[in-house]
Amino acid sequence: MKSELRYGVIGVGSMGREHISNIKVMGGATVTAISDPHSPSIAAALEMAPGAKAFSDHRDLLDSGLIDAVIIATPNDTHAAVLKDALATDLAVFVEKPLATTISDLKSILDWDAKRSAMTWMGLEYRFMPPVTEAIARAKEGGAGKIHQISIREHREPFYPKIDNWNRFTERTGGTLVEKCCHYFNLMDLVLGEQPIRVFASGGQSVNHLDEKYDGQQANMLDNAYVILEYASGARGMLDLCMFGEGSFDKEILTIVGDAGKIESFLPSQTVKASRRDSIGDLSNWAQGASRARGSEVKIVHNYDVKYMGHHYGASYIEHVKFRDAILNSTPAEVTLLDGVTSVVTGLAAHKSINEARVVEIKELWS
Repeated sequence: MKSELRYGVIGVGSMGREHISNIKVMGGATVTAISDPHSPSIAAALEMAPGAKAFSDHRDLLDSGLIDAVIIATPNDTHAAVLKDALATDLAVFVEKPLATTISDLKSILDWDAKRSAMTWMGLEYRFMPPVTEAIARAKEGGAGKIHQISIREHREPFYPKIDNWNRFTERTGGTLVEKCCHYFNLMDLVLGEQPIRVFASGGQSVNHLDEKYDGQQANMLDNAYVILEYASGARGMLDLCMFGEGSFDKEILTIVGDAGKIESFLPSQTVKASRRDSIGDLSNWAQGASRARGSEVKIVHNYDVKYMGHHYGASYIEHVKFRDAILNSTPAEVTLLDGVTSVVTGLAAHKSINEARVVEIKELWS
């Protein structure tokens, strides 16, 4: 068993450098190689990992013999091409969300991965944000009873600039409901322990990027949507997304409601709220007094083992520790490529629903 793992990072833009920051502080790991065709990104990454060897082509990094594990943090539409090469090695592979942007690429990636024995980890870190982790654990322990509804609201700022503005185009990102919201669809599936069977969505590009053109092409990323998911069990999920809602105090709110209670997490206040219906009062008397949540619990949730908070409330650090430990202990990935597949398929189905103004059955895209 190695005492220190050697990491390569393919794609060292903002997200790739976020991974380097986490790897540097967690212990038991070092960044020994980086790859990116964009020389300013390479220069920025080398300031963070000055001992790393730099490559302009990811294939040279994979063939270098300098690494035990590889992080893939390239633009969304390049994931499949990079994974084709990475999954042909015996390296541990970590790929950022979304797994891919098309159904055909998702199928190819699963085929490539099935031919190898090394671990492949899907980068969906939102489950590791401490308040979200707490809320999900409470739900799975029965804190809300049988779950019937789960909703996630994100009201936030617009997309940040990326190199060559690749994240301004649905064709490159897979669309907002793939690029951004695969995280949330994955959380819904995780809470319910199943995948949706149908999707209905309404959304559009109402405010952001309307005056932006690149190489003559109009930026076309959706900036608001409501998405409703239906599950075979009868449970329902709903996403409320607004990317011009940066005035929110808590911009990410997860709500889980069952027949026995309600559990919520709030970010960035890092709060969990929980209540049981049987603590509310006399439900046969629908007066104001009966609706007071006397039995509600409010808790601030932190993980004090996190050494680097980063952009996701410490979730990426926790994810990296789990990835490192899974490699060292030869245990399976906690977040798998199937998590990546189902979250992307749901996002693609939601875009199809918006484009065609109809309910979309998941089996139309994936069976």
